[in-house]
Amino acid sequence: MNLQTGATALTPANPWAAVPALGNLDAYITAVNRLPMLTLDEEQRYAHQLRDDNDVEAAGRLVLSHLRLVVSVSRQYLGYGLPQGDLIQEGNVGLMKAVKRFDPDQGVRLVSYALHWIKAEIHEYILKNWRMVKVATTKAQRKLFFNLRSMKQGFKADAMEEGATHRDRLSEHEIDVVAQQLNVKREEVMEMETRLSGGDVLLDPSPSDDGEQAFGPIAYLADASHEPTAMIESRQRDLLASDGIANALAGLDDRSRRIVEERWLKVNDDGSGGMTLHELAAEYKVSAERIRQIEVAAMKKMKKALAEYA
Repeated sequence: MNLQTGATALTPANPWAAVPALGNLDAYITAVNRLPMLTLDEEQRYAHQLRDDNDVEAAGRLVLSHLRLVVSVSRQYLGYGLPQGDLIQEGNVGLMKAVKRFDPDQGVRLVSYALHWIKAEIHEYILKNWRMVKVATTKAQRKLFFNLRSMKQGFKADAMEEGATHRDRLSEHEIDVVAQQLNVKREEVMEMETRLSGGDVLLDPSPSDDGEQAFGPIAYLADASHEPTAMIESRQRDLLASDGIANALAGLDDRSRRIVEERWLKVNDDGSGGMTLHELAAEYKVSAERIRQIEVAAMKKMKKALAEYA
């Protein structure tokens, strides 16, 4: 989905619709920064028109007036090796989701509400497209992923102020500091640092006769994440992740469901997970191996239920 299409399709008669496509990033950023901001009264009026009358032109005005916010947020994630245009495009998806869900009677401005959705969409895009991030990333690991780079920069700045040199790799003391502040294990900090320092390699890079930087397919392959078939598949995945899992859990007995929820689904406010095998074993007065067997059997049953649901 082109950002220009995604934004202006909501507002066919909108005079602000002259936003260039992202092929020319500089022109796009210049254009969105010139779009007028909405006053509180205008924002409230358009939000009520959208909610009460399903006015798509009002939705378009809300989206377009906040495109500059997406550009600003995207700059915070340029260190992950992904094109800013792609980050902006994903952030705009989050903005449109925020506009759709925005309640003008809650007493907050859209800019504050949309910030969460924009960042969430960009986070998901980075995690899906960065090959060094595991699929089964926990909430705590995501927090580590998005904070480790800035914390390393802070350590480097502190060292420079003291007149000392700072290595690219974290010291043992710095690893302890990161682990304590983000409430993760030292091993997770070291593993994530390895991933972050690994870098990405272009796919099938071709030699250049003029000595310029060689580009491989990764530099020009189109982003198909918003192709209609991919969007349908994405919605199906979302259903599986919500209704499908709830349906599969409902088919378990109370003990099996509790074990699965504690081991796989529970995330505390501090980013830590649920109970360990040994903690569950002590509660149910069985061995840890027995808890593991129940967990394996429950996961197999849930996998079958999910396949039938799909």
